[in-house]
Amino acid sequence: MKILITGVAGFVGSRLAEEISAAMESASLVGIDNLSRRGSETNLALLKKLGCQFIHGDIRNADDVAELPKVDWIVDCAANPSVLAGVTGGSAQLVGHNLIGTLNLLEKCRRDRCGFLMLSSSRVYSIEALCGISFKEDNDRFIPHPSKPLPTGFSWEGVSENFPTSSPISLYGATKLASEVMALEYASAFEFPLWIDRCGVIAGAGQFGKIDQGIFSFWIYHWMLGKPLSYIGFGGKGKQVRDLLCPQDLARLVCLQLANPDKEAPKIVNVGGGLESSMSLKELSQYCADKFGVSRKIKSVPETRTFDIPYYVTDNTLVQETWHWKPEVKITDTLNAVAEWAKANQSIIAAGF
Repeated sequence: MKILITGVAGFVGSRLAEEISAAMESASLVGIDNLSRRGSETNLALLKKLGCQFIHGDIRNADDVAELPKVDWIVDCAANPSVLAGVTGGSAQLVGHNLIGTLNLLEKCRRDRCGFLMLSSSRVYSIEALCGISFKEDNDRFIPHPSKPLPTGFSWEGVSENFPTSSPISLYGATKLASEVMALEYASAFEFPLWIDRCGVIAGAGQFGKIDQGIFSFWIYHWMLGKPLSYIGFGGKGKQVRDLLCPQDLARLVCLQLANPDKEAPKIVNVGGGLESSMSLKELSQYCADKFGVSRKIKSVPETRTFDIPYYVTDNTLVQETWHWKPEVKITDTLNAVAEWAKANQSIIAAGF
């Protein structure tokens, strides 16, 4: 099986390449990346070791995509992942990365009849609806209010696939939702396999800790380096909650999906760490204090920013039922891996902040 991974030199793309290579002995890997993100070039040695054919190109360029070799599957990891992207400028660039690039790949799927596996985002869900959920303050985190009704698509397990996707969802979320719709239409019209995984925060050793990669690595690196940290929004108490998924767990699902193109299953599933792998900022701060043996003063900013949400935990019920998959790596194991990598690569990390 020949597999093309876009954004292959990024954190998620390179880790998926590593895991797919180990799990699928018959897999032949090709990767494309424009190397625009700081640090992506450091993953080229890993790709070479894996025997992955690397192509320096840009999926926004239709000619670059047209020249790619024929494959059996495309795994689309290329994206600008920042929810703030395009707000203060560069909106066309955001759309180019996250929608036009996807359309170019879908055209390749149409021509070659290869399968398409898209890594989408939990950011397709309505910000207004997420902020409208009633929460209760526990000592260290928000929890769903036990005596208030829960909206459609939300339960104590978290956010499911039928949660509203109505605007506003951010420009970033809009590009991912639009890409999902186009992928569904292309797959239906031209009859090629399709799976869409709506991922929450993905974290692990080797991330460079930029905020657009998610809060976990960012917080750990800033804590280690003594950089300023702030609890922003929702009263400035640090009780907002996210769940975490490691790339190894994601790769197990991706391998299942690649091996089963004709499976009778929903095309779109939520994929995340779930409630057991969730943590508030306040809880993350306590983890950092214990791990690094030092306390930090954290600024409190009560005002909530436009695109912030108080709580996102992935309800994995559908993917568990249809793929018999669930996350296996504990959140503390992932955080420990991030922290240990940070200690070993402190000079590299410090140069980026």
